[in-house]
Amino acid sequence: MITAVDVIRTKRDGGELSTAQIDWIIDAYTKGAVADEQMSALAMAIFLNGAKPREIADWTAAMIHSGITLNLAGVGKPCVDKHSTGGVGDKITLPLAPLVAVFDVAVPQLSGRGLGHTGGTLDKLESIPGFKVDLTEDEVIEQLKEIGAVICAATGDLAPADKKLYALRDITSTVESIPLIASSIMCKKIAEGADAIVLDVKVGSGAFMKDFAQARELAETMVRLGRDHDVDTRALLTDMSIPLGRTAGNALEVRESVEVLAGGGPEDVVELTVELAKEMLAAAGRMDVDPAAALKDGRAMDAWRKMVAAQGGDVDATLPVAQEFEEIKAETGGYISEMDAYAVGVAAWRLGAGRERQGQPVQAGAGIEILKTVGEQVQAGEAVFRLHTDTPARFPAAMETLAGQWKVGAEPAKRGPIILDRIV
Repeated sequence: MITAVDVIRTKRDGGELSTAQIDWIIDAYTKGAVADEQMSALAMAIFLNGAKPREIADWTAAMIHSGITLNLAGVGKPCVDKHSTGGVGDKITLPLAPLVAVFDVAVPQLSGRGLGHTGGTLDKLESIPGFKVDLTEDEVIEQLKEIGAVICAATGDLAPADKKLYALRDITSTVESIPLIASSIMCKKIAEGADAIVLDVKVGSGAFMKDFAQARELAETMVRLGRDHDVDTRALLTDMSIPLGRTAGNALEVRESVEVLAGGGPEDVVELTVELAKEMLAAAGRMDVDPAAALKDGRAMDAWRKMVAAQGGDVDATLPVAQEFEEIKAETGGYISEMDAYAVGVAAWRLGAGRERQGQPVQAGAGIEILKTVGEQVQAGEAVFRLHTDTPARFPAAMETLAGQWKVGAEPAKRGPIILDRIV
């Protein structure tokens, strides 16, 4: 007979959990037969002692089987999903999904909300008047057939064990465990039923993984988990030491995404969107197409408009704008030499763009415009940041967060590459 105490003791003492132990405790926890206190103890034991590849694979499989899996066989075209581990200004999903859909590839993008310094795709899309993120399985499949792209919330029946465990990890300081991160991400992605998954694993101050070696280990673990479940999985390690693009905040990032879909937008956002699109299209067998051309000629914008309209959004509506703004200006002239992504993310959160706990509302118009980024010249007295909020009392804390987290130097700073590595 398996008990929660025995499972916890095994991992506490550095042992290896059996498949039977893992299947039992995930099932029992999902059904409420294992208490949060017991699962907290097990999560901490895994955090401290790690887990072997076989344990991680079994843990992932057990969480997949805790709920339903989507059957996308009826879509009639290759289905490729993308997942980002989260960063600051990471709005890539918004232009990427319709861009890939241009080439008769379905993108079932089940996304989440922001928590802490990283923004949430659903929060961004909900700044579009009328946009609906809660869809049924039938609605998802029908939209994939007709339009090829859907960005919505996952149903509660998809990997419910992970939903319970994720909330627990967040309040027990066990989020940063590679076995728990990898299994959490991949159980949901595999349960979505896509034929292939492309992972964008962020590295740097604005990412959950600050260290390159740890990020690579996470990417390799997730790729292995996908392949173990016969899902073509590949990963890009991408830089998150400085913010991505020129905005951090919900409506601000939607506006920037539309600029990219219109053939413009910041170079780094365009580059990463195109590189991820190439990976997704290659996984779908579409090697002889040019996603960059589809951004330039309006095809991606057409797919975006169809997707937004299908989900109830008013594609021509004016996006929300915050009631107040303040600027942070350079005291000396020169070139922006450093800009800490984490500080920008926290400042946007403090302005109202993010939430401290699940369920809190966010301000659609709050956030930060980055008027000068790393490598660009700035004059004394020229604005570097523009801060937006509906709550002026939030400005001091946001400004304090940014103080000392960006620098002006005498010489132009060279930005490093966005794509740091590729795992296949």
